[in-house]
Amino acid sequence: MEKPFSKILIANRGEIACRVIRTARQMGIATVAVYSDADASAMHVAMADEAVHIGPPPVSESYLVGAHIIDAARATGAQAIHPGYGFLSENPDFVDAVEAAGLIFVGPTSAAIRAMGLKDAAKDLMAKAGVPVVPGYQGANQDAGFLADEAAKIGYPVLIKARAGGGGKGMRKVDDPADFTEALASAQREGQASFGDPHVLIEKFITSPRHIEVQVFGDNHGGAVHLFERDCSLQRRHQKVIEEAPAPGMTPDVREAMTSAAVTAAKAIGYSGAGTIEFIVDGSGPLRVDGFWFMEMNTRLQVEHPVTEAITGVDLVEWQLRVAAGAPLPLGQDALHINGHAFEARLYAEDPSKGFLPATGKLEHLAFSDHARNDSGVRSGDSISPFYDPMIAKVITHAATRAEALDGLLRALGETHVAGTATNAEFLSALARHEGFVNGTFDTGVIERDLTALTMSAPLSEAHIAFAAIEALQLDPKARAFGFRLWGEAQHALRFVYDGELVERRITLHADGSVSLAGDQGDPLEISRLTIDGAVMTARFGDAQTAIKAQVQTATRNAELLVSVLSDGVVRDLVLPDPRSGLAMVADLGDVVVAPMTGTIVALGVAVGDHVEEGAKLGVMEAMKMETSLLAPRAGILAEVFCAVGDPVEGGSVLVSFEGLIAE
Repeated sequence: MEKPFSKILIANRGEIACRVIRTARQMGIATVAVYSDADASAMHVAMADEAVHIGPPPVSESYLVGAHIIDAARATGAQAIHPGYGFLSENPDFVDAVEAAGLIFVGPTSAAIRAMGLKDAAKDLMAKAGVPVVPGYQGANQDAGFLADEAAKIGYPVLIKARAGGGGKGMRKVDDPADFTEALASAQREGQASFGDPHVLIEKFITSPRHIEVQVFGDNHGGAVHLFERDCSLQRRHQKVIEEAPAPGMTPDVREAMTSAAVTAAKAIGYSGAGTIEFIVDGSGPLRVDGFWFMEMNTRLQVEHPVTEAITGVDLVEWQLRVAAGAPLPLGQDALHINGHAFEARLYAEDPSKGFLPATGKLEHLAFSDHARNDSGVRSGDSISPFYDPMIAKVITHAATRAEALDGLLRALGETHVAGTATNAEFLSALARHEGFVNGTFDTGVIERDLTALTMSAPLSEAHIAFAAIEALQLDPKARAFGFRLWGEAQHALRFVYDGELVERRITLHADGSVSLAGDQGDPLEISRLTIDGAVMTARFGDAQTAIKAQVQTATRNAELLVSVLSDGVVRDLVLPDPRSGLAMVADLGDVVVAPMTGTIVALGVAVGDHVEEGAKLGVMEAMKMETSLLAPRAGILAEVFCAVGDPVEGGSVLVSFEGLIAE
């Protein structure tokens, strides 16, 4: 098949830029990447045939500067610009500028984007086209008293939504009329700050809501099809976490009604390219033909598009490129079918146990499961930048049935090894095991309702400690002198630091090749039949001779040895401190303040010799535009301060120590 373009530019970064480059390469299309200072050595830059620098790290000075991107396309001879998702992908002014420059925008027209860009206007348009919409008010009158009266007419609970919003910004649920005025003001302030538009609309809040969306695709010849639905109900603060296709509990009649409504919506604006019609669905019982309502349209490729690709066998990026070049849709509706079930889990560098704080920093090791599609924009050795979204990868599984695909997702997550930074992998696995999710009976509130249980991290296991100790000591059970000493069995004492806490163990080597691990309490743990094959260790543990396997990786950070152990689907990073370093104080002192994440010190209000009370604010760190206060763990006098305002610091670094704790 003839290629639609000879060269395209991808106006994006990270995972989606790499995703577009892969398809373009398969089609024989040359690619141009753009990059900021922070992305000079990024994966998408290395993959592309050419790369053009477009500015400093902040997106407002690089990836959101349309003129720089258009200049890069013209300078390199690119014929078209693929926007990916986010950034300029739904900016109609950018589309106009691209076309004015004689280039092709890989996506819908600016008119279509404008028609669906404001939620209130989009709802009016859909209602006129006969698409069901959520009961509510989306008019021009923004008087607080008038809106309160409209909310009363709609009936509580209601949802206040910024009309220009997205990603949960400018959105407030109100259960009690007494809280309406304050919630309205808050939503308007956030709408103004995030989108430059304080205008809101009021909707009836659907109890037990599910979020089901339909992938639509149109061409420039009046054609439009759907590629079935996706369920995106597993959300945290309106951000999708795990998506799947098709939707559990979907019936043929509801699917027909929902997909027909989606295609009607696309045709109503003459849509061309990939788009998604999002519906809010009544999940209080079985799905009904009268139980779904239009929520919004995303006029771009969605993050979760791989699950649709998995069940239909369609490469949506290839379709985007061919349609943008003027070709008709490659397949008609009758040729599209559902094959099996697929899941996508979004793997992020964030710490669920600490309020999902972003965990920026270097990926010392990154390895994915061979049993999944892993869409990523980072590699081992890359850093998660504080300037951009901390996504590591999208883990996608596909199988004949939902149960098999979900089992595959659990396996893939359990085989993913990320060393050097916290991730949400355990949280994703907990979600995939959640009873309601497994049974297909869940709604958008399940994460918030069960957040404590879902973010409860398993304790550090003795197996993880044992494997880390064996690696740190470079023990080899095949060595002839393993465990041999003239005056008795060889022993080693190790002090690791894990999550800011001291972990002390004594390890004894026996002449028969076995090992025992002992702490301050309890009987030693006997470890036998140890084998080491590269990064893979296996051993038998305890009297029950339980076989346990681990993947072990090491890295050196500022003279500290990081030992990362993946075992039983859980990653644990333990640090063996350099005795001269600040982190070693954790082993010797116990009470210190450590950096909860990699970031920058933006405020520091204490100095050596200061007396502070427990809980006192010592300073502030910033990462991913989020500020985190550094609090004193106890009352005392500060002995050392290891940082200053403006310093970049690694997560886990000791920032402050207290007097009276140094071991003599």
